[in-house]
Amino acid sequence: MAIEWQKYQTNPFYDELIGSDGRARKQCEILADYLAKLKEDELNTAKAASEFAIKEMGISFTVYSEGANIDRSWPMDIVPRVICKKEWQQVEAGLKQRVHALNLFIDDLYHKQQIIKDGIFPAELLSKSVNFRKQCVGINPPKGIWAHICGSDLVRDGKGQMYVLEDNLRVPSGVSYMIENRSVMKRVFPEIFEQLEIAPVHDYPSQLFDMLANMSPRSGDAPEVVVLTPGIYNSAYFEHCYLAQEMGCELVEGRDLVVKDDDCVYMRTIYGLKRVDVIYRRIDDLFLDPEAFNPDSMLGVAGLLRAWKKGNVALVNAPGAGVADDKVVYSFVPEIIKYYLDEEIKLPNVPTYKCMNKDELAYVIEHIDELVVKPANESGGYGLMIGPKATKKEHQECIKRIKADPRNYIAQPTLSLSTVPTLVDDHVEGRHVDLRPFILSSGDDIQVTTGGLTRVALVKGSLVVNSSQGGGSKDTWIVDTEGQKHVIKSGRNPILDCTLC
Repeated sequence: MAIEWQKYQTNPFYDELIGSDGRARKQCEILADYLAKLKEDELNTAKAASEFAIKEMGISFTVYSEGANIDRSWPMDIVPRVICKKEWQQVEAGLKQRVHALNLFIDDLYHKQQIIKDGIFPAELLSKSVNFRKQCVGINPPKGIWAHICGSDLVRDGKGQMYVLEDNLRVPSGVSYMIENRSVMKRVFPEIFEQLEIAPVHDYPSQLFDMLANMSPRSGDAPEVVVLTPGIYNSAYFEHCYLAQEMGCELVEGRDLVVKDDDCVYMRTIYGLKRVDVIYRRIDDLFLDPEAFNPDSMLGVAGLLRAWKKGNVALVNAPGAGVADDKVVYSFVPEIIKYYLDEEIKLPNVPTYKCMNKDELAYVIEHIDELVVKPANESGGYGLMIGPKATKKEHQECIKRIKADPRNYIAQPTLSLSTVPTLVDDHVEGRHVDLRPFILSSGDDIQVTTGGLTRVALVKGSLVVNSSQGGGSKDTWIVDTEGQKHVIKSGRNPILDCTLC
């Protein structure tokens, strides 16, 4: 069966492609018309072609299961998500404002802590932060930037309002899949890219390299930039390799680097030691330098923090940036923006209850069956308690955990997350999505990817989009409706002529 939009069910959710009146939204009209004209065999061929391309291109991710590392092909749905350019410009402005304020906030925490002295941010919250690094106090990273790369997760509610769900400021991942999703879609549906003004995403690696090079402590010669990976068993190893290759940088492990007596970092090569200027590190703080953090770490480089502190190497993201990568800190972002920038927040947070506040804690306990409860520093969808889907026993267990450590939990309303049509067998059904754009901060400029990685909950009714828990992804199209061309009249699917098939 081909796609029949008149049979597609949107209620009770806000669908991003089809409106409640059953008509395609303006920015989605060409796409909806194109997909509707595909015959069943063409649709099946398109799906098969995307799966073949993903395997041929080696796009994979690693899942940890019962002590084993399982390498799987990247799950991607061929129905893209479309956002109009005008709305995206507003989102982009909000993300730039947010990251600017967060960098000022992090820098303040490692220096004067004026925001605490002025009573805006609780001292207790900082004292119990698991990601505040005392070793970083007083350090001045280049241009005052701590979080050079941020991945902020966005969701849209039942009324179509876009919210920031959380900020990822330590080692955010997923950007390689954003780029590769686009490559796959261009192979599968090349004809539609001729009909739509879709913003490009393939310039990200060059933007990333320019930002990294801009952080170099040495001027003059081309800086030596490396990507530091924990190794092949890391779930994001595909991305580490991909970005290093696209930027033309060396991919290194801790054993490939050494800090000499001059407090400079050198890379071991077949020609001898070569000085390194910038390290794009994909290793968590505690494993980065056994001399400064975990002495048992076999992944990092002894003396790395010392070299960074002396200004002889740039670390991206900076150690300690994770102090703002905390869901309780997230709840203070509107106040942080107001304090440092004297502006109102442009892209709102999801309404959030702080369990460390007695009144808000009482509300959370009373309405535990209606709320989503999140631990402050878990990621990947782990530790969530989704009230409406949990049992009474799970509610009570969650309350016990909250009472034992109120600072470690927040709660949020269960949003009616927006949906996007997703191919299920021979038809489409709505599935919930989120979006992770990536923001680059160089100190001179802030750049936001045009779109980002859309993650989709492939299980019907699920709100968990993480690939490690059964989620998938979609290509994200930022479309200029002003430059929109005529609607595709031919239902011919160009993949039938594709060499992949």
